[in-house]
Amino acid sequence: MSPSKTLPAHRKTVIHNVRVFDSCTGNLGASQTVVIDGDVIGSSTEGADETVDGQGGVLLPGLIDAHVHLHHEGHLRALAKHGVTTALDMATWPAEKMNGLRARAGLPDILSAGLPATAPGSIHSHILPLPEEAMLRGPDGADAFVEHRIQEGSDYIKLIADVPGPSQATLDALTRAAHEKQKMVVVHASASTPFKMALDAKADIITHAPRDRCVDAELVERMKADGIVSVPTLVMMQEISKRPPMSAMLGLLRSPSLFMALVRSNRSAEGKQQYEHAKESVAMMHRAGVPILAGTDCHEEPGTFVNVQHGESLHRELQLLVEAGLSNVEALRAATVLAAEHFGFRDRGIVKEGNRADLVLLRDDPTQDIRATRAIERVWCAGVPFVL
Repeated sequence: MSPSKTLPAHRKTVIHNVRVFDSCTGNLGASQTVVIDGDVIGSSTEGADETVDGQGGVLLPGLIDAHVHLHHEGHLRALAKHGVTTALDMATWPAEKMNGLRARAGLPDILSAGLPATAPGSIHSHILPLPEEAMLRGPDGADAFVEHRIQEGSDYIKLIADVPGPSQATLDALTRAAHEKQKMVVVHASASTPFKMALDAKADIITHAPRDRCVDAELVERMKADGIVSVPTLVMMQEISKRPPMSAMLGLLRSPSLFMALVRSNRSAEGKQQYEHAKESVAMMHRAGVPILAGTDCHEEPGTFVNVQHGESLHRELQLLVEAGLSNVEALRAATVLAAEHFGFRDRGIVKEGNRADLVLLRDDPTQDIRATRAIERVWCAGVPFVL
């Protein structure tokens, strides 16, 4: 699929004979007509430039991936091809690169954290080509870091909680500085100790789920009490739980500093690293009523050890969320209305008049089989259609 480049600036499309998924109630309505009027959902069918027969298919709000990594327009195209019309980027830098991916007609809308915060000697300081500005040596640099991100256009602040990594005092100071500027804080935490540090720092959203042990009832109750949201990225947790290829092991031997950081991280783990802990953590959080959002951590690039592809991986994530205990409807809500709500969007996630015309037409019914989200017939990003 690719966005059409020959359509008029304002275009009206009438979609007949579709069953609309109501992401608020979870209901699937009877056959109806939906109007795309420019870049929003309209009401009047008069003066249509195009009429589409939905053939009884299911019309979803555009899907939202709550954890992506973007490097070029090809990633945006891959997302749109798979029905992802909003992408929440969790680390792209420099600012010129991040902002250059915004507002591209016919491609997903994006928010971005820009540059994430870590510390010298952390795991991510060895894995990623992060600039010195990302390496906080203590809480004193928190205010300046947050202010610079805001000046660059970051929509929220991303912190990387690792062991080794930023101290608790540093995470606390960063969160406090972001909240003083009315910016939401997303914290990476894929093991128990960093997860607890994210809770102590009063993060708004914790991305990933612990693989060394399942979260316990006390942690879950703290999440509920503080209104903390989970983006567990089960598809990534599953991938990194697999045995790494021999090439990756040889690469570690050529990077002694990274190898030692990983050794320190493993020593801090509270149990064996395995996917089942992340899956059960999601089940625990879900049963307790902690909001769960669908995100993938997609960032496939040559040389990486995992294969989490842009777009396709969100459909895998939805299946894994269902396997972890969410219903089909709850998984769909995690990738639509709930993601919109918790990231502050008021114009998407629901198919209703006046909302942004982000829509996905499916052949089959995902409320009955979540795998049906892959049966995509058409995608519209802010009213601009993709064509096969």
